[in-house]
Amino acid sequence: MSVRNFGCRLNLSEGDAVAALGLGSDVIVINTCAVTNEAVRQAAQAVRRAAREVPGARIVVTGCAATLDPARFAAMPGVDRVVANADKLDRGAYPLPLRERATQPQAERGEGYAAVGKLPLSPIAPERESPSPSRGEGSHTRAFVEVQTGCDHRCTFCIIPFARGPARSVDAATVVDRIARLVGSGTREVILTGVDLTSYRPSLGMLVQRILRDVPELPRLRLSSLDSIEVDSALVDALADRRVMPQLHLSLQSGDDMILKRMARRHGSADAIEFCARVRTMRPDVQFGADFITGFPTETDAMFANTLAHVDDCGLTQLHVFPFSARAGTPAARMPQLPTPVRRARARVLRAAGAARLQTALTAQLGRRQRILVEADGTSGHTEHYLPARLTAPAPRGSIASVTAITVADGVLECR
Repeated sequence: MSVRNFGCRLNLSEGDAVAALGLGSDVIVINTCAVTNEAVRQAAQAVRRAAREVPGARIVVTGCAATLDPARFAAMPGVDRVVANADKLDRGAYPLPLRERATQPQAERGEGYAAVGKLPLSPIAPERESPSPSRGEGSHTRAFVEVQTGCDHRCTFCIIPFARGPARSVDAATVVDRIARLVGSGTREVILTGVDLTSYRPSLGMLVQRILRDVPELPRLRLSSLDSIEVDSALVDALADRRVMPQLHLSLQSGDDMILKRMARRHGSADAIEFCARVRTMRPDVQFGADFITGFPTETDAMFANTLAHVDDCGLTQLHVFPFSARAGTPAARMPQLPTPVRRARARVLRAAGAARLQTALTAQLGRRQRILVEADGTSGHTEHYLPARLTAPAPRGSIASVTAITVADGVLECR
């Protein structure tokens, strides 16, 4: 059996849980993403590749793209069945011989979530070292822990709420228990994940504080993408704990107030700048990354210039940049569209600005002590700021190596 994951960290976590179901050696699961049209195209390409490379395999397509357009994938040659997100962790939804189903345990069904519809809840899943679907599974270096899924907001460009449903949260006791078990099995870093992580209820900050209190053996806690306008004071207070990694990734999308309004975002550019400044007061060593969309409908050159300036105004160091992708069924798809070459050209400019900021951040670490979480090869890892690093001398997998950054090569800190 193999699982080929695409998309966000939440999808990776659920993909690992699917892999743990043990569906049979001839089953290939394509766990799709739908955030852009390109993501859907890549999912379809992965299905065709699997059918070509492994004739006779039972191909199952799941994830957000499969949930939104099941007929498209069901019609593709080689696809055995399509499994919606709501059934993703139900072992009975997959093509298994009856004799196997009788001897295998069923996946958890909704345990730990507020009862809102039918929702898959990942069991503690094997950790993934990288977002790349080509990397191996089963490491105990770090683990993604799903604490929330779904979204109650309706950003005009986003199709994901239709694939994931309304926001639901895993109860804190379940989260703490899972993290304690992971730490007991050797996990050194936990990343909390969700579709809209900061909508965790009753409070993401309270959850983080409880994890830090109840799992004192956890060396490193990291947060995935945050909506800055939703961050509560308890979470800002929790950042003072040195076990919370000093790198936050923000869902900003634009630095222009008119575009933010047309996106139906709930923050303005000044809100993001103020948030970054407030967090730096609590944690001066923090670094910020952010997501941006270029070429959103009606975006002018001046509006894009505001986004470029926003990178400096917020002091961002790691950017994820996407040209606007019109998703059918969203309000933004009905707005006046910019030419695709304009969207892509602006993405290149913004990515170049991000690369320059990242290079500056890497250079600033030279001569400083770094704590590197060592990955499977014994020589690569990431700093507390999630900067890529390489060790001149191997260290045990899963250890936290205390080293000094000596140079930057190809966007990686060389450390000894």
